[in-house]
Amino acid sequence: MNKILSKQRLSQEVFRMEIEAREIAEARKPGQFIILQMGGDFGERIPLTIADADPEKGSITLIFQAVGETTHHLALLNEGDSIENLLGPLGKPTDIKNYGKVVCVGGGIGVAPLFPIVQGMKRAGNEVKVIMGARNKDLLIMEEDMKATADEVIVVTDDGSYGRKALVTEPLKELCETYKPDCVVIIGPPIMMKFAALTTKPYGIHTIVSLNTIMIDGTGMCGGCRVTIGGKTKFVCVDGPEFDGHQVDWDNMLLRLGTYRSKEQEAHHRCHIGLHINEGEA
Repeated sequence: MNKILSKQRLSQEVFRMEIEAREIAEARKPGQFIILQMGGDFGERIPLTIADADPEKGSITLIFQAVGETTHHLALLNEGDSIENLLGPLGKPTDIKNYGKVVCVGGGIGVAPLFPIVQGMKRAGNEVKVIMGARNKDLLIMEEDMKATADEVIVVTDDGSYGRKALVTEPLKELCETYKPDCVVIIGPPIMMKFAALTTKPYGIHTIVSLNTIMIDGTGMCGGCRVTIGGKTKFVCVDGPEFDGHQVDWDNMLLRLGTYRSKEQEAHHRCHIGLHINEGEA
């Protein structure tokens, strides 16, 4: 059992939880993730990227969005409650080294797993600029964390309610032309990662993306997370989650991600009311 040490609501459906998990905290590296299973009536296994870790305290921080049934019920837990199973750290760590100039691009909830990578890139001696975007001001997360770590933070919103009114691809293209980064790291919604990777491709910039595919066991056995990279089949849980963004077959990945979309939407609407009834507990 893994005890929840703290819980914070970052936006309407995004939550931050600090959870006891000493062995994972001590072993975890940027880019890796865990698989969580709540137990009881909720046997679904869900992958969540580790947003931060405190080895001395023996805790990891997870930031997640209430999308399906399990994440909605996870959002209803509070400090002092426990999660039955956490498996990790899983996946290959980010290839962190001194590239020189690095641009990290985060969209929506993707800003959370991007944060430890920004920390790691800075520790490796890189100059790091961050582009973070969201649909509107209320959905932005971790802005102050990023500003305390990166050399520059550019904030964009789709509706212009905060920062610059633009998609992340607009300032990214400008930086490709003027700043000329040696490496770009992109994490966010798949469609955003696709077009951000297409933005860097003409400039020949090494581009890393973190894929968030359907995943079940996390050990490469089920094949649910398979993707096509450079014409070859890879498994996100063991070969990734990070890959060369210019080698990903984005159309195939987007097609596979839509397999359970209708069921996810049904679960979201079914659980949405319960989440807001308990809003005062967050």
